[in-house]
Amino acid sequence: MGDMLRAMHKSGSDLSQRLAKFMRAGELVPDDVVIAVVDHRLDQDDTRHGGFIVDGFPRTAAQAEGLSSLLAPDDIDLCIDLEVDPAVVLGRLSKRRVCEECSTIYSVDRPPRMDWTCNVCGGDVVQREDDTEEAISRRLELYEQETAPLIAWYRERERLVVVSGSGSTDTVTTRLVRAINHHRAVNCQDTRREDD
Repeated sequence: MGDMLRAMHKSGSDLSQRLAKFMRAGELVPDDVVIAVVDHRLDQDDTRHGGFIVDGFPRTAAQAEGLSSLLAPDDIDLCIDLEVDPAVVLGRLSKRRVCEECSTIYSVDRPPRMDWTCNVCGGDVVQREDDTEEAISRRLELYEQETAPLIAWYRERERLVVVSGSGSTDTVTTRLVRAINHHRAVNCQDTRREDD
């Protein structure tokens, strides 16, 4: 989601100016704007025919309802709540650096090989303006206020799985894959029962 918003922000469209003020301050982008961006993206061939994974969306129950409407009569298969201690999130994101050209992610702990130049494309690797400690702290506050009810929204619909985000990238990835595979297996069993 963040990549889609940043791409629109760079586009020079009327919407990009509106996005800029929210993104610089670490504020959540209004639901109607986010849903319009997602609607545009979901209408492209790769998502219509190959499926999709959305990261960082939906963030509110209103966005979840909007996504559900966009996908009707279908809906998403699974929502994963990746739980991480806020202090860890602050540390991770404030150290994050991103290539301005290809969006490859680095860290001050794992920088590119040469002078903050992307290993992949040679672009400049920078700290995003919404990855400052102040902006991250604000996003974490907003999460508690606006996003936490989303967890209940998906739990009520039996589409929520909680996964610990603590540990190495490989450890967390293994947990995510296990949760997705378990969900698929359960759904396949349910589908077979309905067919019997």
